[in-house]
Amino acid sequence: MARAAIFDVDDTLTDTNHLHVVSWWEAFRQAGHTVPMPDIHRAVGLGSGDLIERLLGPDRDPGQDAAISSAHTVLYATYFDRLPAFRGAGDLLRTLDRQGWRVVLATSASGAELAALRRAVDADDAIRATASSDDVDRGKPSPEPVELACRLAGVGPGQAVFVGDTVWDMEAASRAGVRAVGLLSGGIPRADLERAGAEAVYRDIAGLLDGLGDSLFGPGPA
Repeated sequence: MARAAIFDVDDTLTDTNHLHVVSWWEAFRQAGHTVPMPDIHRAVGLGSGDLIERLLGPDRDPGQDAAISSAHTVLYATYFDRLPAFRGAGDLLRTLDRQGWRVVLATSASGAELAALRRAVDADDAIRATASSDDVDRGKPSPEPVELACRLAGVGPGQAVFVGDTVWDMEAASRAGVRAVGLLSGGIPRADLERAGAEAVYRDIAGLLDGLGDSLFGPGPA
């Protein structure tokens, strides 16, 4: 039976959430807004439009949204040549591929950013497909990215496992009917990930790799 291993990327496979936080903070500052970094951190993982609305509220001037998002994109791009992957990220994807899992990325990144993240992970030989922000109308916590990842892998939700680091990841997987594994590498508390739908929580991607045989990716159908 075909099985899909679906992965978020930022702070799941790559150590990048705090780079996003700093880039968003500066983008907001340039637009005249002071937004606390802890608030930005909790919002990372949302699509840019949802993130801006969550942090500035529905009464903001929406005419600023495009400029803020563009500023974040430009600022974050300065890190593209040195984005760090977490230890074990590429090894885990290749291990799952060898075990017959169809590996798909489900991420809000796209274009040059996604290309830079894939270079950092360095496991393109194991990645079957990617569901990016260019491919969906709504990002996480909408189930749409996870549902698309399942279709790209050619499996139903019962044959997939999703791995991510944010509450939005867990909610998206749960709404799609896909079992979810949470990682603490994004800085979100275990209890929050579990409340949002995580069936299991690991310290980071290396911890999941070390315990792979006893995880949701263990022997037999997921």
